Amino acid sequence: MKTKSQKIPRNFIADHVAAIPRSGIRDFFEIVQSMSDVISLGIGEPDFVTPWHIRESAIYSLEHGHTGYTSNLGLPRLRRAIAQYVAKNYHAHYEALSEVLVTVGVSEAMDLCLRALINPGDEVIYHEPCYVSYCPSIALAHGVPVAVTTRAEHQFKLRAEDIRAKLTPRTKIIIMNFPTNPTGAIMTREDLEPIAQLAIEHDLLVVTDEIYSELRYVPDHVSIASLPGMHDRCIFLHGFSKAFAMTGFRIGYACAPVALTEAMMRIHQYGIMCATTMSQEAAVEALERGERDMEDMREQYRMRRNFLVSSFAQMGLPCFEPQGAFYLFVPIAKTGLNCREFAVRLLEEEKVAVVPGNAFGPSGEGFVRCSYATAYEQLETAVDRISHFLSRLHHK
Repeated sequence: MKTKSQKIPRNFIADHVAAIPRSGIRDFFEIVQSMSDVISLGIGEPDFVTPWHIRESAIYSLEHGHTGYTSNLGLPRLRRAIAQYVAKNYHAHYEALSEVLVTVGVSEAMDLCLRALINPGDEVIYHEPCYVSYCPSIALAHGVPVAVTTRAEHQFKLRAEDIRAKLTPRTKIIIMNFPTNPTGAIMTREDLEPIAQLAIEHDLLVVTDEIYSELRYVPDHVSIASLPGMHDRCIFLHGFSKAFAMTGFRIGYACAPVALTEAMMRIHQYGIMCATTMSQEAAVEALERGERDMEDMREQYRMRRNFLVSSFAQMGLPCFEPQGAFYLFVPIAKTGLNCREFAVRLLEEEKVAVVPGNAFGPSGEGFVRCSYATAYEQLETAVDRISHFLSRLHHK
C-alpha cells in the first residue's frame, strides 16, 4: 500500500511568523532538560511556592462553584483592587471599571496593547538587552522594532538622548521595562522626566511593563505613568507572577485611558474572552493581603543578590549590581569565550545553567544572565562550580 507524501505543497506559514526566532531562553534550555544534577540559574521563575492564603482563595473559588466566565474586563472586585493598588503604590490613577483590563499574564497584556495600537509599518522603540518577547511581539503586530542599546557604564538605564537619536516620523510607541529583565536596572524620577517630555513633544505612546517593580532594593519606585501629562499617552502593565510567586496562575493587567482599554478589550474578548475565574479571585487575595509575603521574598532575593555580586567579584568577574528584579547580568568577555560558548561549556562541564546574553538581543553578547530566584544553598554550590570552571579556563 502506498503511503501518501507528507510534503506540504506550498508554504502555509505566514511570512512574519516564519521570521520569528525561537526564544533564546527556551531554546537553550531544551539542552538542560536532557541532563541530571543541573543547578539552573536560568528560568526567571520564583522558587517560592505561592503563599498558602492565596492558593486557598483559589481552592475556595472552586469549592464554591465559581467556575463560570467573568466580564471580559475581569471581575469588578479585582479591577477595583487593582485600581486601588496602582494608585497607592504607583500614584497613577485609573477608573476601576473602565480603565483596567485583566489579562492572561503580562504577556497577553503586551500583545493586546501592541495589536491594538500598531498599524503596519509603525516603529516601536524598546531598550536592549530586554525581555525576549518584545521584539517578536512588535513584529507579530506588523510593527517595526527599533532597539536602543543600554550600557553597563550608564547603569543600563534608558536615556532620552538615545531615544531621540532613533526617532523618525514613523515612531509611535516606546516600550519600557524597569526594573529590567535581564539587567536589574531601575529608573529614577530624574531619568524618567526627560523621556516623558520627549513622548509629549513627539506625541508618542509609552508602554511601561512594571512586572518587577515590587522586587526592588532601593526605595521609591517611580512609574512614568504617574508623571504629569502621561496618563493619556501611557499603558501601565503589571501582574502577579514575580512579586507574589504566582507564575502558574497566569494573571496580569493593563491600565490605560478608556479608549485604549476598549481597543485592547475588543481583541481580548475574541481571542481569550476572560482570564481564569479562580486566578482572578486568588489575585484579589494577593493584592489585599499579600504584601508581607512579597516583602519576605524580596528580602531573600536581596541576600542572594548580595552573595552572587560578591562571589563574581571575587572570581574576577565584577558586574553591575542590580537594583531590582532577580537577575545578575555577568560580563564574561574577558574569559575569551562568547556568551553561548561560555553557557554551553559551563553546562556541560559543571552542570550549571545560565542564559547566554544574546538571548536578550545582540547587545547582550559578552554577558550571561544568572537568575537568583534559586535557593541560597543551590547558589552556593553553583558558585563553587563556576569558580572551578573559571580556574580551568585561566590555567589553559
